Amino acid sequence: MGLFDFVKDVGRKVFDTDAEAADNIKQDLEIKTSGLSNLKVTFDDGVVTLCGDCKNSAVRDSAILIAGNTKGVEKVIADDLKAPPPPPDKPEPVVEYYEIVSGDTLGGIAKQFYGKSSKYTLIFEANRDIIKDPNKIYPGQKIRIPAE
Repeated sequence: MGLFDFVKDVGRKVFDTDAEAADNIKQDLEIKTSGLSNLKVTFDDGVVTLCGDCKNSAVRDSAILIAGNTKGVEKVIADDLKAPPPPPDKPEPVVEYYEIVSGDTLGGIAKQFYGKSSKYTLIFEANRDIIKDPNKIYPGQKIRIPAE
């Protein structure tokens, strides 16, 4: 799958004009994500296109979430953001994705997925590149829900 939808009017603001969007999103990705190479970012009317190579699928997923959870971005196209397949003896961990809705807390989401609100730290740690403070999440934000 190469096209991902996001909520355009929420997220961290990293650009003021469309002209600077691609460069600023690229810079944000390079700061927050290691394991990216040959990264190219374009931006056109709310659509970010990512191209390049990723160390693994976790890096690819992280890059897509960081770009998509940027204010002003409504779609991410990542068909040309490549990651090698995992070795046969080490399958990729199972990860679900969740879109935060009004009233959500990380504790409430943890209770829904793990049965215990105290496991919110699992979600927070899996999303440190997107969530800076576990008490500051917003509706429309997309996050990873790691396997327990």
